[in-house]
Amino acid sequence: MAELMSDDVTGAPESGGGDMVAIKLPVWWTFGGLIMGLLVGAILAERPVMDTLLQIADPMGALWLRALQMTIIPLVAALLVIGIARMAEAATAGRTARRMLGFIFVILLLSGTATALAMPALLALFPIPASASALMAGGELQEVPGVADFISSLIAPNLIAAAAETNMLPLTIFFALFAIAVSRLAAQDKATLLGFFHALANAMLTIIGWVLWVAPVGVFALALGVAAQSGGGTFTALAHYILTVSAMGVIVMVAGYALAVIAGGRNLFSFARALLPAQAVAISTQSSLASLPAMLDSARRLRVTPAVADFALPLSVAIFRATSPAMNMAVAIYVATLAGVELTPALLVAGVAVAFVISIGSVSLPGSISFVISIGPIAIAMGVPVEPLALLVAVEMLPDIMRTLGNVTMDVAVTVATDGPEKTETADPATLAAHG
Repeated sequence: MAELMSDDVTGAPESGGGDMVAIKLPVWWTFGGLIMGLLVGAILAERPVMDTLLQIADPMGALWLRALQMTIIPLVAALLVIGIARMAEAATAGRTARRMLGFIFVILLLSGTATALAMPALLALFPIPASASALMAGGELQEVPGVADFISSLIAPNLIAAAAETNMLPLTIFFALFAIAVSRLAAQDKATLLGFFHALANAMLTIIGWVLWVAPVGVFALALGVAAQSGGGTFTALAHYILTVSAMGVIVMVAGYALAVIAGGRNLFSFARALLPAQAVAISTQSSLASLPAMLDSARRLRVTPAVADFALPLSVAIFRATSPAMNMAVAIYVATLAGVELTPALLVAGVAVAFVISIGSVSLPGSISFVISIGPIAIAMGVPVEPLALLVAVEMLPDIMRTLGNVTMDVAVTVATDGPEKTETADPATLAAHG
């Protein structure tokens, strides 16, 4: 973007609520705070003045991190209820909508599963640089339950206690079930509850907007301490992090091409050529919403039934983030590997499950906010320290390019797959909604 800010936070109107609040975030200033903190820390690492600086920077960074964490549970709860209710409403639009949602559910599940399998292998092949250990400064390992304890922990007998102990997996399951129950209520009750959660989400987004507004200062303070330990090696560690996490987004993007060919019956090269303009917009704007007109044009070039494209692509932009489970899991696995957490099958299953559910509620939010509310619950469910996330959020603007590129590719691929093999006939939108 030309300005030193991110896109606004916007959301589609919901039953019982209006739009999401608009928030501007100092993305480039935050990135600048990271670079400046690393440079100052590397230059002054061996000098006496660093001890004095750290006495100020350490508590400042810790305070900012706690402020970042305090909104996670209420915001995740609110967005889950809104997101799942939105999906339930979309499922009533006809067979085409249900076919599309079927693709979305399968893709989100496979997205996280692919990372659970590929990311540990990638990190084994290209190990994390030793200098990255400084990112763990202040990070605390959480207790990892055994298999029996893991299964019994899926249901929390006391939600207040679960929230106090930040047990994200049972909380996520509860609010997912709660959202489904809300979608089945009478219209008046449904509107009342959705209105409450919509207001709660807006309030939490406002608070987290305030916290992220001072992110340049908080990130500078955290980066100063990291660089004091590792010096200039932190730049290498962050580059390694960006490349490996982005690689999981590449997997999702490639899967989009495969979906268009296998389920959509399109020629690979024709699909790739038609998609290029939309991908160019995605890279330049880092916004799926801004890419929507170009995606509609790509669908026209691919001869997607107009009514299907006009229905499926806006819905995809509203409720579907194909790369979220994959790249969010990648961040959690990266930090887990860095912290020496053993990635047992139970932990990976927990991570995939939370990533799948959380991805429904993290739509239509800028990368910085989505990073905080999406990866935090996954990390907590896997017993992974969340402290490194406060520093990694400063470089999210770079992996976010891959997120948007993968999402735009998969949005068009799902639309093509929903439409099926190339057709010459068109359908009336009202007929489409009624009969699919």
